Amino acid sequence: MNTAEKAVAFRALHGNSGCFLMPNAWDAGSARILSAQGFATLGTTSAGIAYSRGLPDGAQAIGRAEMMDAVHRIASSVSVPVSADLEAGFGTSPDDVAQTVAMAIQAGAVGGNIEDASPNSPDGLYDLGLALDRIRAARSASSWFTLTARTDACLIGGTQALAQAIERCQAFAQAGADCVFVPGLTTADDIGRLVAEVPAPVNVVMGLASSSLTVADLRGLGVRRISTGGSLARACLGLIRRASRAMLEHGRFDYAEQQIPDADLCEFFALDDVETRRQGPY
Repeated sequence: MNTAEKAVAFRALHGNSGCFLMPNAWDAGSARILSAQGFATLGTTSAGIAYSRGLPDGAQAIGRAEMMDAVHRIASSVSVPVSADLEAGFGTSPDDVAQTVAMAIQAGAVGGNIEDASPNSPDGLYDLGLALDRIRAARSASSWFTLTARTDACLIGGTQALAQAIERCQAFAQAGADCVFVPGLTTADDIGRLVAEVPAPVNVVMGLASSSLTVADLRGLGVRRISTGGSLARACLGLIRRASRAMLEHGRFDYAEQQIPDADLCEFFALDDVETRRQGPY
């Protein structure tokens, strides 16, 4: 698919009544492995990209240019649509956010999310008026880019966190967001309420906290999109830590039983993404 076809395909996924999975990759290799399993679309994870560079998540530890380079490497490695984790837009002003969306498009993304988290605000969130101006600016940067508005109200917490998140998501949808995203929700009641009260497709992230909810459960609640954030990257780093301890403390190399043989990986990466997807789950 070319960029226009990817954009149409990605937007169509949000227009369907069903629920789709969008796992998050942090480099070209993880993107290729995920795509080969048959997912219709992928997201990037700013957390995973930061970890891969030995940096912490958040506070824009990676600059905008470096992040866009990572997005480009991921988007150009696969044949499916890619939505970029654009954090808080790499700047406070609406113009900053609009420029970030334009750069994401140049990098090959056909969608992306903008957060309302602000480390300089007393309550950790941008004032709603400014947050809305930022979403409007992102919308003005492209009519076809699938724009996701994320609020961190439920991550910050508080007795009225869900109500605040719903209010913000409703406003974001009116400001032009195509999808809304509220990380920090783990119960069916909270997710169901969000879906019922917000007139836009809802993204739920799984893997960030303990939850027994399944894809079937989330589909039944009306969730349109499920992402994984940085959880896959953290799981891979968790394997490295466990393997290291097993080697140092017990002299064991059991981790190797889970590896993909070098010959298999070389054969896999020698093919392009279209061919590996055609062959079926890797």
